[in-house]
Amino acid sequence: MNHELTQDEDDLGRLIACPECDLVYSAPPVAVRQKAECARCHTVLIAPRRKAGKQLIALAMTVLILIVAATLFPFLSIGAGGLHHDASIIEAAFAFDGGLSILSVAVLFFIVIIPATRLMLLIYVLTPIIRDRPPAPLARAAFRLSEALVPWSMAEIFALGCAVALVKLSDLADVVFGPAAWMFAVLVVLVVATDSLMCRYSIWTSLDE
Repeated sequence: MNHELTQDEDDLGRLIACPECDLVYSAPPVAVRQKAECARCHTVLIAPRRKAGKQLIALAMTVLILIVAATLFPFLSIGAGGLHHDASIIEAAFAFDGGLSILSVAVLFFIVIIPATRLMLLIYVLTPIIRDRPPAPLARAAFRLSEALVPWSMAEIFALGCAVALVKLSDLADVVFGPAAWMFAVLVVLVVATDSLMCRYSIWTSLDE
């Protein structure tokens, strides 16, 4: 069952703005497995799910493990002219300009450090909530920072970009995807699942309580 939100005057604590069209609503009570949509653009604003916190923590920890493992295992193997080379994410990043450079640091930040930081912040925020305990110190600031890092978390974008580039490269050399490439493929699916499962309004409400 879906609720269409309507504009109404209410206390400021119940106001919610649509992230797509910026229309402001007074949020109604929404039961588990129901959702509230923006009346203008139909963006889902509230969608509480039973045991979503535990599922989010499990997904976040899985993605963290995949990120760490994907940086250590070979991402691809390239062979041409009798030569063969394996490359990991770390090796590829430090290959720019022959070593550590601004571009190398940017690659590591966008595809490793920022995604991992965001997930660790999410776990920090959700752990007390699922245990029915008061929010952790600075939990609101941590969740706000986690949300601010979303546009800069580009691990899945990197994986898709590499897949397209390697298809082009396969015409020039023998390219074999390594374990890290498949880890990134799974990572993309899990990141999408995490974002679709998360009800941000429910998390903010829990932090207020």
